[in-house]
Amino acid sequence: MVIASQISRLLILRRFDALKSLSFTFSDLLVNAVLKSLKLHPVSALHFFDLASKQNHFRPHFKSYVKIVHILSNARMFDETRLYLRGLVELTERDQLPVSLIYDELVAVFREFRFSGTVFDMMMKTYVERRLVKNALYMFDNMPKCGHLPSLRSCNGLLSCLVRFKDFHVVYCVYDQMIRVGVAPDVYTCAIMVDAYCKDGKVARALEFVLGMESMGLKMNIVGYNSLINGYVEKRDMQGVEKVLELIRQQDISMNLVTYTLLIKGYCKAGNLDQADRVFRQMKEGTGLELVLDEKVYGVLIDGYCRNGRLDDAERVKNEMLSLGLGMNMFIFNSLINGYCKHGKLREAELVIVSMVEANLKPDGYSYNTLLDGYCKRGMIGEALKLCHKMTRDGVYPTNISYNTLLKGLCQHGDMNDALSLWEMMLKRGLIPDEVGFSTLLHGFFSKGNYKKAFTLWKHVLARGYARSTVLCNAMLNGLCKMGKMIEAEQILEKMIGMGCLPDGVTNRTLIDGYCRAGDIQRAFQIKEAMDAEGIPASLEMYNSLIQGLFQAQKSNEVSHMLSEVHAKALSPNIITYGALISGWFKEGNLKKAFDAYFEMRGKGISPNVYIFSTIISGLNRLGRTDEANMLVQKMVDLGIVPDLKQFYQSFNFNALQTEAQKVANSLDKSAQICTIPNKTLYNVVISCLCKSGKIDDAKRAIGDLLQRGFTPDEFTYSTLIHTTSISGAIDEAFLLRDEMIKKGISPNVVIYNALIDGLCKSGNLDRALRLFHKLYIKGLVPNLITYNILINGCCKSGSTSDAFKLLGRMIKEGVAPSVQTYCAFLSSLSRQGNEKEYVKLLDEMQKEGLATDSIRHCRSFEDNVVHMPVSLEREGKLRLCGFAKFSKVQCDWRYGAEPMDNNPSTSWDSCSVMEDINHEIALYLSEEDQKGATVIVRPSRRTYISVKTAGWKRKTWSNNDSCSDAETELCHLITCGLA
Repeated sequence: MVIASQISRLLILRRFDALKSLSFTFSDLLVNAVLKSLKLHPVSALHFFDLASKQNHFRPHFKSYVKIVHILSNARMFDETRLYLRGLVELTERDQLPVSLIYDELVAVFREFRFSGTVFDMMMKTYVERRLVKNALYMFDNMPKCGHLPSLRSCNGLLSCLVRFKDFHVVYCVYDQMIRVGVAPDVYTCAIMVDAYCKDGKVARALEFVLGMESMGLKMNIVGYNSLINGYVEKRDMQGVEKVLELIRQQDISMNLVTYTLLIKGYCKAGNLDQADRVFRQMKEGTGLELVLDEKVYGVLIDGYCRNGRLDDAERVKNEMLSLGLGMNMFIFNSLINGYCKHGKLREAELVIVSMVEANLKPDGYSYNTLLDGYCKRGMIGEALKLCHKMTRDGVYPTNISYNTLLKGLCQHGDMNDALSLWEMMLKRGLIPDEVGFSTLLHGFFSKGNYKKAFTLWKHVLARGYARSTVLCNAMLNGLCKMGKMIEAEQILEKMIGMGCLPDGVTNRTLIDGYCRAGDIQRAFQIKEAMDAEGIPASLEMYNSLIQGLFQAQKSNEVSHMLSEVHAKALSPNIITYGALISGWFKEGNLKKAFDAYFEMRGKGISPNVYIFSTIISGLNRLGRTDEANMLVQKMVDLGIVPDLKQFYQSFNFNALQTEAQKVANSLDKSAQICTIPNKTLYNVVISCLCKSGKIDDAKRAIGDLLQRGFTPDEFTYSTLIHTTSISGAIDEAFLLRDEMIKKGISPNVVIYNALIDGLCKSGNLDRALRLFHKLYIKGLVPNLITYNILINGCCKSGSTSDAFKLLGRMIKEGVAPSVQTYCAFLSSLSRQGNEKEYVKLLDEMQKEGLATDSIRHCRSFEDNVVHMPVSLEREGKLRLCGFAKFSKVQCDWRYGAEPMDNNPSTSWDSCSVMEDINHEIALYLSEEDQKGATVIVRPSRRTYISVKTAGWKRKTWSNNDSCSDAETELCHLITCGLA
């Protein structure tokens, strides 16, 4: 091409102005021809390429870019090469050219010009800089085919970029390929690989890698060790951190500011704040290094204090930081907001927001969403909505996180209509619901028992393309399992697997928890065995569910085996584990093991939370140890854990009590105060304590005071009040309380009506009790076993045996299986009537039904001169009567009610016999003389109480062989009227 030759000669002679005298039009063909002629004249080639790039109606082709970068790199004009490589990448992105096309052209020009392959490595670096990882990998894979290896620096850049994208599998492949093609790693490569292994959760593999590198003579630098320390910190494994510190000391490497900051962060995550503070002081007071503490170090320590509830220490460190002239940053402000909100100090959190504005820092989405969550957790939905409007005014628009937080708050407080309205508003504003939003609504519907609406929402979930979402599948399964709908849960899971949704560990844990709740512990263990066979690692959450399931299935003897497995798998029991143990042993009536679990928990440095306190207090109440329950509450009041109730506990005096509960109270300290935020459950339990102590008026006043602080009474609150009022004989007042809860929009459940019916029966109003019973169906309630047992017992006591048998027929017809207590009411009535024939007939019927096969071992004749009451105590908490004496004045009386935590039987009595070991049988023998005017009240529960009220008495412990060891004798300790 003649014109190309003319242009080339003028450019070689640097006669750039002479080009204007030539008449030519820029074209791809012309530019490529000129660049080819000027391949050994980089300055002239660059001038012409720039001239072509500035034309109004012409832009150089990608082939021209490839030629110019080859020419410039060959001339070692690397800055210019990088500039035009970026231009080439922008061109290929704009025109969507495949990387293979660019690579092929680079190879073609490389072979044509016979230049060095430097440009290939530079091209790869450019792709990495632009985070075009796929293109960089293409270059990395294909460069060796041309006989050119990527540089170590380029490989490190590629590895680092892949780590940022968390594409760890590719990181390992690239590293292996580097070694295979002969690119030797350096300390930076090692640091990147350690960082990759740690971020991938493979910290043990990272340590192996470090040791392997050191054995090959390649020493790690402090950057690599810091990455390894950070890996252990994220796993809260401070023992692993100590191993790394020992390696650092062996290599005589000095720790830097990052190392110390990570140590502080690690100790804070592990909850060892005192050690974190010691490391911090060591940094300040002398490490042999000139370390300049910055806001980041202070921020990590402040955040640790905030997360662990030591807000006073957080303020102290913050003030110390400010005194040194360091300033607050967004991280520190947000840490303080999170700390205050997490521990219910919302006013202080609001003041932090104000301080941020004063410091010319604009609160971000995290700041507002954290405060929003704090409002919602406290039930302050109105304040939360106001904050949303303020966010919008301040230019921080609510995101899915904001709406999901509000949805969670509304659902937790049962405001499902408002939650649906918010959902619709969210859709109108163009926000696309995510998995968290759908999960929150599903949980809300299930918690309200609205099975149909949950399924309707599930159809919307599938319609929006979430068929393969394991998160949402688990949310649906969780709801069904908690409702006891295990068949439906299995059906949903089967369909989801068919649609490509893969179950995970959470799925199996959810099913195990569901079967444990449903009492099917066998199926739960089948799933566990399947997990073990498939190599799915067991989690502590799974074991917690199994422990709870074993207690529920009355298989507490297998709990120790579960705990052994937990320790064998290097899992550490947490507060949930200990909560399950304490609750389970209380329900079993084994106070010793319950308190042993508590003190073991405290010995491991775990502070009790609101659930632990509620369980212990409720358990003591249920077992009639009301003084001990109230003593524990008073200690909580003294510590300020429940300051709202202080006025009601000033009159108690528990100094004389020397029990395990007293030791629990003595173990409470500031850590317990920090970890315990009073909630509705705890307040209900405390109100129950007041009621059990006969302080019903104080309980009502306490509720009134709590109402002003945001407490909302629920069915449990009213259940406690109504039950206590009913058994005290104030039945009209109990009905007024029922009317009050209806006015407040709380629908009385069957537990409430059971308490009212029980009160009517005990006050002699059997007719009214029966009328109320018949109204239950109109109110949409279904009588349960307890309802029938109360009425049958009432009828039997009043002599209306025919009515009692009608009720028995009705309950059987409605599918409610009679229990041992049901039959015992009839047995007691028949015994008083002296109807031996019907008595024996009923015993035989019980045996046929399988209700007495384990308990009726000794059927005494009616002519015995002594009252025989062998009692078998089973783990489901049912008392089985084995025999009864003719003309005995001994009376069996069952009393039912409701505790705030569950629906276990509850009663009051004058004096109690407490049996510590539920595996033994006890018989109480009263002589004919002693039984005159005697009343025996037996309470059927997991822990049985036998109350004896008589002038003179004798007692004897009894087991299957009519003999009893001294140890067994001690298990039954009777405290009766008139006995010191």
